[in-house]
Amino acid sequence: MTRRRYRYDPESGEMVEIGATEPPRRKDALNHLSALWGDRHYDGLAAPGGADISSRKKHREYMKRTGLTTADDFKETWAKAKVERERYYQQGGSVRKQDIREAIERLQSKR
Repeated sequence: MTRRRYRYDPESGEMVEIGATEPPRRKDALNHLSALWGDRHYDGLAAPGGADISSRKKHREYMKRTGLTTADDFKETWAKAKVERERYYQQGGSVRKQDIREAIERLQSKR
């Protein structure tokens, strides 16, 4: 049994088998870990519109130019919001989605 490899082709929207025509990937002893501390994960990267974002600098410039951001920019915002939610619930606030669902079910069961 032969092992096969596939990659996603965004143009066709399908998985394409990687064959002899596909250039081999660069391998080294730490290839699987390099994304943790290197920029190799940017290699060949392109934005959905086709813009080249194949380096950290290009990616940062693209994000700034298009007004986009990454989720890690909201880390502090989400932490503050969590503290506010906890304070709200501790000080008597109790309106949550589940409370609204239960109220609707009670009203519907009285019909």
